[in-house]
Amino acid sequence: MFNFKRLFRRHFNFLLGLLSMALVILLAACTQPTATAPEAPDDAAAAGGGATPTEFRIGYQVIPNAEVLTKNLGLMEEKYPDVDIQWLSFDSGRDVNTAMVSGGIDVGLVGSVPASTGIAQKLPYQVYIIHDIIGDNEALAVTSASGITTMADLPGKKIAVPFGSTTHFSLLSALDQEGINPTDVQILDMQPQDMLAAWQRGDIDGGFVWHPTLSKMMEADGNILITAKQLAETGIITADLGVVNTDFAAQYPDFLTDYVAAIDAAVAFYREDPTAASEAISEEIGLSPEESLVVMDELIWLSAEEQASADYLGTPDAPGAMAQVLKDSAEFMVEQGAIPSAPELTAYKDAMFNKAVADAKS
Repeated sequence: MFNFKRLFRRHFNFLLGLLSMALVILLAACTQPTATAPEAPDDAAAAGGGATPTEFRIGYQVIPNAEVLTKNLGLMEEKYPDVDIQWLSFDSGRDVNTAMVSGGIDVGLVGSVPASTGIAQKLPYQVYIIHDIIGDNEALAVTSASGITTMADLPGKKIAVPFGSTTHFSLLSALDQEGINPTDVQILDMQPQDMLAAWQRGDIDGGFVWHPTLSKMMEADGNILITAKQLAETGIITADLGVVNTDFAAQYPDFLTDYVAAIDAAVAFYREDPTAASEAISEEIGLSPEESLVVMDELIWLSAEEQASADYLGTPDAPGAMAQVLKDSAEFMVEQGAIPSAPELTAYKDAMFNKAVADAKS
């Protein structure tokens, strides 16, 4: 069986090193011309034609990744001026799953854990892109007043987390690693905005969450106890994924490929000129360009070509390892009593709409 966890740890560090090296080189090359914002990509499937929707409803989350950069740069609006492109903000993958069930969105961003449980519950969607691999941008922050300095201090404390999210999975996994029963910790279900308000009131001792909420909690006398990157290094993998309504993918596959190509152009722009990309992202997430660059670098941004490899989504002919990651995530949530059961691996392979990344890379 393919050992994705072992390969990911090696690939994670390799990619992180490449990104760090690229950043140093770009910052040092101050005499070089500044990169310009990418143009809208050419039609990725012009030769094959394909229908175009009259509207495109994107359920995004305020995360410093390529999708938010695509939004700010207006790449799809430039490519499809006659399509009513709607950017609908959601607080968590749980809310995106709800919107998918109700038919309120065509595509949405969910964490790998909400995606794994959504597939287990037969939600009408497929995974079409990996928006990012989660690193230091998700972490368990604790207040200085809580007196928490190690995981062993958590029993009896009030820790907030959005239930069913990647951070919920990370928190339960971290407790499991330390041999701490989750029932010994007061784990509270809170969305990021509610968590920040509770933190500011002093109602909670800590919270496992992502930026920009994490940054604001850190500014308000917070300390990091453990990060998703540290958990990833032990084989506990989380990611932000794009899911697409199954009927939409079947009806508009070429249009979806163009959306992936637009996101891929945003990834290339970030890699070429991270400073300019951070200035654009800062307008979306409420942090300064300098702060935005820090949190952007805490994620791993993958190109369409990288995603179409066996390490990640793969191709229609050769599904990648992400299906196994989702299967493993669902099995863990079954063990925790979050969902009643998880389907076989074939169900997760069938839920990979990897044609879009395979076509966008070519």
